Parts: sequence; structure tokens; C-alpha cells
Amino acid sequence: MNMKILGIETSCDETAAAVVENGSRILSSMVASQVAVHHPYGGVVPELASRKHIEAIVAVIEEAVEEAGMKMDQVDAVAVTRGPGLVGALLVGFSFAKAFAYARAIPWTGVDHLKAHIYSVFLDDVTPDFPYAALLASGGHTSIYHVKNHLEMTCLGQTLDDAAGEAFDKVAKMLGLGYPGGNVISELAEKGTPGKIQFPRAYMDKTAFDFSFSGIKTAVNRFIQTHPEDYRELAPDIAAEFQAAVIEVLVYKLIHAAEKTGCRDIAIVGGVAANPRLRETLKKAAEDSGLRLFAPSIDLCGDNAAMVAGFGYHLLNSEGNEPGNLTMDVYSRSAGR
Repeated sequence: MNMKILGIETSCDETAAAVVENGSRILSSMVASQVAVHHPYGGVVPELASRKHIEAIVAVIEEAVEEAGMKMDQVDAVAVTRGPGLVGALLVGFSFAKAFAYARAIPWTGVDHLKAHIYSVFLDDVTPDFPYAALLASGGHTSIYHVKNHLEMTCLGQTLDDAAGEAFDKVAKMLGLGYPGGNVISELAEKGTPGKIQFPRAYMDKTAFDFSFSGIKTAVNRFIQTHPEDYRELAPDIAAEFQAAVIEVLVYKLIHAAEKTGCRDIAIVGGVAANPRLRETLKKAAEDSGLRLFAPSIDLCGDNAAMVAGFGYHLLNSEGNEPGNLTMDVYSRSAGR
């Protein structure tokens, strides 16, 4: 069924809209970032995020539809992030989607943010074969999934405390590098030497797929506290070792998941998937293990609406999917396993 779907994403601090045709052809993808708003606070302030979404959403959606070469009445359906995320932020996009679809009498559906991230690898020309193992690593989530088809995904393991991206943000804050921390840690790490300072690798159970990043965060904090005079001078080495410690565990767990589930394809998605060192390390590990690695383009790693519209296409065309209705609500957390 030929469908041009408007995707809407407001789960955290990005107001995003996109138009995707038939689940794979991106006609437009717009993102209004709030980084400048939250930077002074060292993290996302939920109340500010919600207010900024309200200010930006109409303009972003109008821009996405116009960029797609369409008019509003040419949108066939709407897909909007339902959760997990910040409830206030989610409600902005969700309420808009409900009203937009209801006013035009077109179908709409709520999309799980995590599943949309996993789907992002299907917005490229070359895509993985089912089943495959996927690592979702972002500011709010770090999980490994066994993906059997577009709609059936089993969570094999997840973080028990901080997400990987959250750990990057907190370590950046400890070093006085500001927010967000992913890019600044990555860039600073290139000037340092991993192993010059020793931080632990939190594998936990090497046969399982859960993660924990609170220990590495604590180790960095303790090093800073015990080296108050020279930790700034050692910041590149701290960043390099911290990044290496996180990447080593992420890569090991994903490769192990592929081996245990018998998958020949693996994928890395989410904001942390944009980290150059992680992509490089995982590519080599995949080649050494005879696996094929898939990763979305950098602009599709962070929160975006194209992945929401793409995944929404399959939901809207699935017999088992509950169609959107006016009583449907958002959720802050997913069920996980």
C-alpha cells in the first residue's frame, strides 16, 4: 500500500518531523535542536523541553511537509512517538498528531521510540537480514535486542543504571566540558591515550547481556577527586580510557549476542552509534567474527522523525496493530523485558 506518512518525534529535547514514503524513502526530515537551551544546566530540563516543543512543533511540521513537496491534505497517515520519554515533551507531539489526524480523518499510530531507533537501519539502501542482533545505545537507553522482523523484537539485556550516553554526559560534566557530552568526549579522547589511566570494564556476567555504567562513572569521579591539581591536564587521557572502557563492553556484548542467537548480521543504533571510535571498533570486531555490521547514517542516529514514520508504516499495515484513538496516552517507560 503506497503511503506518505508524517512522522512526529518529541520524546526529549528534539522537535522533529519527517515525511517518509512506504516506510523507506525519506522525502524530508527536519530536527529543531534544544541543545543551546539546556546547555547551561548540564542536562535536559523537562519543563523547558516541553515549552520549546510547543513553540517549535507547528513550524517544524510545516517545514517537513513543504520540503517533501506536499501539502497538508496530501499526508496519508501520521506516526508519532508514544514513549518512552519525558511525559510533558511526549504529550506535545502526541496531542498534535491526534488533532491533525482527527481533523483530516486519516489513520494514525503511536510508535515506541526504542523500536523506531532499531528500525532506523532500514532507511538506508543496504539493510540487514532477519533475524539480527541490535545494540541500542543512547542518552536514555542501552539495550540489546534479537530482532526477528520489523515488529517482533526481544530485549536480551539492558542497562541496570545509567545508559551509555548518560555516562558520557556525566563524565563530560565532571571534566567541565559542558553538555551534551558525546561529541566533546569523543573529540578529546582522540588527543589522549587509552590505558595510560586504568578504569574498570563492567562486564558483569559475560554470558548475559545486561549493562552497568555507574561503576566507570564512579571510577572517573574518584580519579578526579584524588588528582585535583592535574586532572585537567590529564583530561584527554581520562576521556580516552573512559571511552575505551565503555566501547569494549558494548562491542563484546553485541558480538556475543549475535553468536548466541545465531545471527550473521548486527546493528548499532541510537545517539551513541554516531561515536566514530565505537563504529570503527565494532566494524573490526564484526569482520573478525564473520558478521555484517549495519549502522544508520549519522543524522539518523540521534532522535529523528524519519525512523518514527518508517516504523509507523509497518504498524499501520499490520493486522495486529491497535489503530490510534483519542483515548490513547503516552508512557514514560517501556516494559523492557
